[in-house]
Amino acid sequence: MTPPEPAAHDPAKARFLIIQAVRLSGVVMGVLGALILGEILPLPRFAGYALLVFGAIDIFILPLFLTRRWRSGE
Repeated sequence: MTPPEPAAHDPAKARFLIIQAVRLSGVVMGVLGALILGEILPLPRFAGYALLVFGAIDIFILPLFLTRRWRSGE
């Protein structure tokens, strides 16, 4: 019996996983920013605000930019 052939590389699947990883990193940044602002983590408040802003950009704006860049049919 021969082993199954490896699946062909699917760029759509890879792009989907990249977008989800970007969103997940944004959530992590947002949580860290909230922990800093809640004074649970001993870091400057500026770092908390910066992480919240960059986290929001990662969650809401960067996936839209990536999908526009990778749009097929153009």
